[in-house]
Amino acid sequence: MRVPLSWLREYVDLPATETGRDVQAKLISAGLEVESVEHLGADLKGPLVVGQVLTIEELTEFKKPIRFCTVNVGQANGTGEPQEIVCGARNFAVGDKVVVVLPGATLPGGFSISARKTYGKTSHGMICSGDELGMGDDGSHGIIVLPPETEVGKDAIELLELVDEVLDIAVTANRGDCLSIRGVARETAIAYGLPLRDPALLDVPGPNAYGYPVQVSEPLGCDRFTARTVSGLSPEARSPLWLQRRLQKVGMRPISLAVDITNYVMMELGQPLHAYDRKLVQGTIGVRRAGEGEEIVTLDGAKRKLHAEDLVITDERGPIGLAGVMGGANTEIADHEEGEGTTDVVIEAAHFDAVSIARTARRHKLSSEASRRFERGVDPAAAAAAAQRTVDLLVLLAGGTADAGVTEVATPSAPHSIAVAADHPDRVAGVEYGRETVVRRLQQVGCDVYGQDELIVTVPSWRPDLTEVNDLAEEVIRLEGYENLPSTLPKPPSGRGLTHRQRLHRRVGRALAGAGYVEAPNYPFFGEQVFDQLLLEADDPARRVVKLTNPLNDEEPALRTSLLPGLLGALRRNDGRGSHDLALFETGLVFNPREEQRVAVSLPVDRRPTDEELASLNAALPAQPRHVAAVLAGAREQAGWWGKGRPADWADAIEAARAVAREAGAELVVRGGQYGPWHPGRCAELVVVAEGVEKVVGHAGELHPRVVKAFGLPARTSAMELDLDALEAVGDDTPQAPSISTFPVATQDVALVVDQFVPHTDVEAALREGAGSLLEAIRLFDVYENAEQMGDGKKSLAYALRFRAADRTLTVDEASAARDAAVALAGERTGAVLRG
Repeated sequence: MRVPLSWLREYVDLPATETGRDVQAKLISAGLEVESVEHLGADLKGPLVVGQVLTIEELTEFKKPIRFCTVNVGQANGTGEPQEIVCGARNFAVGDKVVVVLPGATLPGGFSISARKTYGKTSHGMICSGDELGMGDDGSHGIIVLPPETEVGKDAIELLELVDEVLDIAVTANRGDCLSIRGVARETAIAYGLPLRDPALLDVPGPNAYGYPVQVSEPLGCDRFTARTVSGLSPEARSPLWLQRRLQKVGMRPISLAVDITNYVMMELGQPLHAYDRKLVQGTIGVRRAGEGEEIVTLDGAKRKLHAEDLVITDERGPIGLAGVMGGANTEIADHEEGEGTTDVVIEAAHFDAVSIARTARRHKLSSEASRRFERGVDPAAAAAAAQRTVDLLVLLAGGTADAGVTEVATPSAPHSIAVAADHPDRVAGVEYGRETVVRRLQQVGCDVYGQDELIVTVPSWRPDLTEVNDLAEEVIRLEGYENLPSTLPKPPSGRGLTHRQRLHRRVGRALAGAGYVEAPNYPFFGEQVFDQLLLEADDPARRVVKLTNPLNDEEPALRTSLLPGLLGALRRNDGRGSHDLALFETGLVFNPREEQRVAVSLPVDRRPTDEELASLNAALPAQPRHVAAVLAGAREQAGWWGKGRPADWADAIEAARAVAREAGAELVVRGGQYGPWHPGRCAELVVVAEGVEKVVGHAGELHPRVVKAFGLPARTSAMELDLDALEAVGDDTPQAPSISTFPVATQDVALVVDQFVPHTDVEAALREGAGSLLEAIRLFDVYENAEQMGDGKKSLAYALRFRAADRTLTVDEASAARDAAVALAGERTGAVLRG
C-alpha cells in the first residue's frame, strides 16, 4: 500500500516538521511494516511552468516527425516573449496548455535542461511528459495536456504536486484495514496521540423504496449490498489534476472520471466499488453463485468460464461481473472519446465473503485491487459511506444529479464481543500495563470496552482479525511498543548441552565437509511432477505427500519426501553458471503423512503448554525423519602436476554413505539394488540390521540417464540418500579405543576369477566369513577384465587379506589355512576360482 504523506495529513494534523522517515519510524514501532519512503521530486528543480502552445511548425525533412513550437510561458522566462521549443510528441495542438521546463531547470534523474541546437533549430527548454517528471503513466503516453482553464505561467511543480513523500507499506494478510488511507491514518493518529478526522463519517440517507432494484440470492457470500444512482453526468468531464495525481502516487493509472472516482474512494476508505453504465444494465441487479460453465467477458477482455462456487453480479441477461474481483465488459463505463459516453451510472458498494473472493481470484488467476482488499477483510459498515462519497464526487466533478433512491440489502448481524481479563495482556507480555492502559489502547483501536476485572470488548467493524483474547493482547502490546518489552534470557538447567541427535547432525556435516562436499540447504517444497522425473513407481510410498493449504508457490504445494529434488536443482543451477566440478550435500527433514489425519490443537500463549497439549500437537503433525543426501558431478580429483585427475562416479556416492554410517556408529551393508532414479546395475542398496531384521535405509550410485535428462544435469551425475534417524537408531557412536597388537601382521593376496555379473560385495562377504576371526582387514586392490586371458563374461578380483592374532604370532600355515577357507567359501557361494 502506497500512502502519500500529503494525503495522510488531510486526516491527521501531523507536525509540519515531521518527515516521511519520522512517520515511518512511528508506524514501524506500532507494528506496520513500512518498507521504504519514496521522495518524489527530490532532485527536481525549476523553472517548471504552465505554457500555452501558440504555433506548431512541422519539420518534415527528418526520419521521424519533428515539431518546432512557440509557447507562451508568461513572465516565467523573464522576457514575456514566446519560448521556442523542439518537440517530437504528436498528442497536443495549438492552444493546448502544456508543462514547460525552461533552461536552468533539473528534471528527475539529474537531467539538466539548457538551450541546445537540434534538428536545425535551437530549443529553449522542453515540453514535458508525465514520465519525464516522474509522475508515471497518465494514459496518454505523451505530453501532459492540462485543462484549458489552467493559468499560463503558473508554477507546475505546485500545480502537479510533484514534490511529496510516499510510504510503501507491506500490509500483512490480517490487516486489510491498512489497505486504505483511512486505516493508515488511524494507525498514525494512534502512534502520535492525535485525533483522527475519519473520512467515513458522512451523512448518509437511509434506504428507501425508490432505489435501483437489487436481489441478493446468496446472503452468505454477500451480506451487504448498497446501490446508488447518479444521472446527468457530463461525458466530457475529466478527472481534475489533484485526483489524477493522488491515484498516480498510490500506484494507479487514471482512466476516466467515473472510474477514477471509484478507485479514489477505494484507496481512501478501503471499500472497493464498481460503477455500471445504467443504460447497459438490464433489469434487476442480482448476486448469486455462478452456474457451472457459465461465461463472462471481464474488463480485461478475457472470456472466463465460471465455476459453481464463483460469486457473480447479474442482470436479467446473466453475469455482468465477478463479485469482488472484476466487472464485466458488457456494462463498462464508456469514455466520450470512444462514443457517446456514459451519462447515468449505478454505484455498487458491497461486502463479500473473504474466502469466496480469495478462491475466485486464485481460480481465475485474476488478482485485482478489489480482491486484495476483500480477501483480507473490508469494513462492512463503510459500504454506505463509500457509496455516498462516490456520489458526492460525481455530483461535484461531473455535474451529475444524485437520484433520491437508496438501495441497501443487508443481512442482520451482531457486533463481535470478547470477554477478556483486564490483566491478560500483562500475563502474555510479562509487563504490568494496568487496566487503564489496556482500556485506553483498546479504545484507540476502536473497541468499545466495559467492565472492571473482566472486560467485555466489542471489536470495531473494520477489524475482523480481532477474534479472541490473544488478539486483543497483541493490540495492547504493539501499541505500547514491542521495543519496550523486557529482554530476559532463558535459564536452562546446568549440565545440559546438545542432544544426541544434534551432535550426530553436526558430526555428519563435518565429515562430509571434510570429504570435500559443500552444504546446500534448500526449501522443503516441491511439485509432485518430480516423482515422474525421478522414475518412481505409481505405488511408491514417497508419492504420498503432505500438501500446504496456502503454499508460497502454487507450482510447489507439497512438502518434500526426499532431499534429492532440491539438491539436483542446486547442482543444475551451479553447473549452468560455470561451476562444473560439484559435490553438494544437505541434511534436513522430510515429511511423510500419517495414516490417521488429526486436527492440531490451538496452544495457549500466556503459559507453557502442558505435556498432553504438546503430545496432541505432535500427533497431528506428519512424520518428519531426518535424511542426509549428496550429489556429485564433474571431477572428484583435479588433474595437475601431481598426476591425472579422476571424475566423480558411483563409488564416491557409496563412500559418502559409508562416511555418514561411520559417524553414526552403524554397520552399513552395501549390496546391489535398484530404485527409481538410480541407474540399473550402478545402484547400491544400503542396509542396516536391527534386532536381526534387515532394513533398507537408502540408496547410492549413478543416476539413470532419463533422470539426468529430465533434471538437466551433467552426464554421469551420482547421488546418495540415507535415513539418518534410522542409522542413529541402530548405531553405537560411543568412542572405542583402538586395540593395538604387538604381534606382526600376515598378509596374503588372492586373485579370484568370477562371472562379470557377480558383485564384488558378495565375494568380499564370503571371503570375510570364510577367513574367520583371524582376518583383520580385507581390501579390493585390482579388477581385471580380459577376454583372451579370463574368458568371455569373466573378471578377476584381487584382494589383500590381513591376518593377525591377539595372543601370538601367526605361522605361515595358519595364515594360509585361513586364506584357503576364505577362498573355498567364496567359491561355494559365488563360483569364484583362484586365478592361475
